[in-house]
Amino acid sequence: MSHFEWPWLLLSLPLPILVRWLLPTQTVAEQAALKVPFLDDFGSEGKKRLTSHQQWPLVIASIAWCFLVLASARPQWLGEPIEQAISGRDLMMAVDVSGSMAEEDFVINNRAIDRLTATKTVANEFFKRRTGDRVGLILFGTTAHVQAPLTFDHKTVETLLDEAFIGITDDEPQTSIGDAIGLAVKRLKDEKSDSRVLILLTDGANTAGEIEPLQAAQLAVDNQLKIYTIGIGADEMVVKSFFGSRRVNPSRDLDEVTLNAIAEKTGGQYFRARNTEQLELIYQLLDQLEPVEKDPNYFRPMTELYPWPLAFSLLLAGLVALNRVRLL
Repeated sequence: MSHFEWPWLLLSLPLPILVRWLLPTQTVAEQAALKVPFLDDFGSEGKKRLTSHQQWPLVIASIAWCFLVLASARPQWLGEPIEQAISGRDLMMAVDVSGSMAEEDFVINNRAIDRLTATKTVANEFFKRRTGDRVGLILFGTTAHVQAPLTFDHKTVETLLDEAFIGITDDEPQTSIGDAIGLAVKRLKDEKSDSRVLILLTDGANTAGEIEPLQAAQLAVDNQLKIYTIGIGADEMVVKSFFGSRRVNPSRDLDEVTLNAIAEKTGGQYFRARNTEQLELIYQLLDQLEPVEKDPNYFRPMTELYPWPLAFSLLLAGLVALNRVRLL
């Protein structure tokens, strides 16, 4: 549909007529600079010819004025409303890529896979559901790095998570949970979002880094960052060896006490994922705890139309000016 951004400017359309009516008529000078005693010889036919010659520039100038006023009112073409799902939430995910994440105690499609692969599979589906959120990715082992800054381009974040591998941040099998939280706080503290959330997934305890996890959690509280923690890894696993099979606990190093304290301190929640099904359920619960629904925003694509009447007005004005120059 057509639309005028400044329709009140259309009121200036009769302005030339008002000016012609209100201003006093130009008077003839009492004494002419040049006297032509044989002026009557030109006759009335010359006067009529001059008046007829001046009519078409006046008509063109009037049309040019109409198009100029039309352009000044800024005509636009508005398309159909398009709904935009924008939640106003910034969501950062911190994923452990230390050596222990290579433990193959998860199963997908009857095939044993490592913890990091299971995380990729479930987390990428989670990203697909976060329509309207800006999402980012932090990978941490001995050190923590921002793999993907906050963005609406979820596909890129999924790709960067898929490309992650054990030891991508370093070669040592240590875990810096505190540094990962501190890095998330640093990245999110200046954002003007309605909600800031960190989902931290690990299978161990804090064994490296420059800041303790609970100290980092206090920084998160000071900067209104909510943290959900996920402890990943099976409680029991059968290991076959030369001497037979034995049952071991592959998650013996998981510090659930600290992870629970971090979540409780920041207003989040701690979850325990012992298998793929539980991990999927956790991310579905996160969808409920941090819903993406919000009052819909609508955007109408707009196309500016004023260049067309403006160009036509300038073209007609140019014709009038060219005629004046030719008469001179």
